[in-house]
Amino acid sequence: MERRAFRINGFVVLLALIALGAGAALMWLPVINDGAAQMWPLTVGVAWAVLATLVASGFTVVNPNESRVVQFLGRYVGSISDAGLQWVLPLTTKRTVTLRVRNFETTKLKVNDADGNPVEIAAVVVYKAVDTAKAVFAVDDYEEYVAIQSEAAVRHLATTHPYDSHEPDRTSLRDGTEVSTELTAELRDRTELAGIEVLEARITHLAYAPEIAQAMLVRQQASQVVAARARIVEGAVGMVQLALDRLAAEGVVDLDEERKAQMVSNLLVVLCGDRAIQPVVNAGSLYA
Repeated sequence: MERRAFRINGFVVLLALIALGAGAALMWLPVINDGAAQMWPLTVGVAWAVLATLVASGFTVVNPNESRVVQFLGRYVGSISDAGLQWVLPLTTKRTVTLRVRNFETTKLKVNDADGNPVEIAAVVVYKAVDTAKAVFAVDDYEEYVAIQSEAAVRHLATTHPYDSHEPDRTSLRDGTEVSTELTAELRDRTELAGIEVLEARITHLAYAPEIAQAMLVRQQASQVVAARARIVEGAVGMVQLALDRLAAEGVVDLDEERKAQMVSNLLVVLCGDRAIQPVVNAGSLYA
């Protein structure tokens, strides 16, 4: 888990180092004046040079929306994300991890949907690193990890949903909001191990594979016609039932079963037909 590393404002340490350097320089004056008569200032100067080199190894510059993962002799000691010149423990290694929001777009993947139809699908994933320790130590390369997991999640999504569906209780790949929510949730579970937060994932390309595109277009049009006809028949039956109930309730006409059947037949022809209906006026009796 990420934790805050020990740090000191770099400018404070730099000023202290300059002050020590000035003091060491003053000790060199007797050496310059007396030659080799006094050697202890030389010793102090060498010691200061070694100390300055050691202290300088702890300086690091942190840019905005950036973090440094600090290791001391292979041990994780913490992360720093405060922008500016910072000073941490000497002899440490600092790895940079960006905290900016990033996006990744998968390549066009060819996969079979839930109905076995080959489709081409691609998605864009928006993410950022929220745990720098996991991003560095849990996986080899968190960017490559996100890319691989994104393609795996898109493939899994495509195999569990059909390209298109007319059933109200079945989600299809064309249902943008539902599919985006499901894909985002799956990717969050997959990338949590690497300290990554997926902000959004959306389908950017969805089409039938070229070899079946024309045939599936005809099938899709036929399915849409059938679905539309089913809705028309459902509505027509309701309208016919409403008409019969209103006629009976208001006592407009008393219809026997045969006349009801004739009326139902005529109304269904009018309501369900896809062409203009030519009315026929019956001047005689239905039983003539």
